[in-house]
Amino acid sequence: MGERKKTMGSTKEATRVLNVYRQILKAVDKHIGKDGGKGHFREYVIDEFRKNKALSDEAAVRDKLKLAHDYAFLLNSVHHHKELLFSYNIAVDRSDEVKKILDKSAASVGLRLPDVYQP
Repeated sequence: MGERKKTMGSTKEATRVLNVYRQILKAVDKHIGKDGGKGHFREYVIDEFRKNKALSDEAAVRDKLKLAHDYAFLLNSVHHHKELLFSYNIAVDRSDEVKKILDKSAASVGLRLPDVYQP
């Protein structure tokens, strides 16, 4: 019976780790991106999870998971805050955001925007 509890506990813990892993990768992909040389952020997260997969100290595992969860929360919160500022037109430069929207719109119909000449 004790062996079964240990297995159920480790399964529950593995599910928790997997959920945090997915959350942070999703946040990094959505808010930082993979293109333009930003793939190293995603690789760093993957490497950290792989490096710590053999960690046996429960307190250390809990601390690492909390750190990863908090970082995903931070990324999502900063993005949401930025969206709120944009929606209220509060003195924020929107040129990058408008360019992203136009790029996505053009890409959805199979086109690409031309590069803007900047002297």
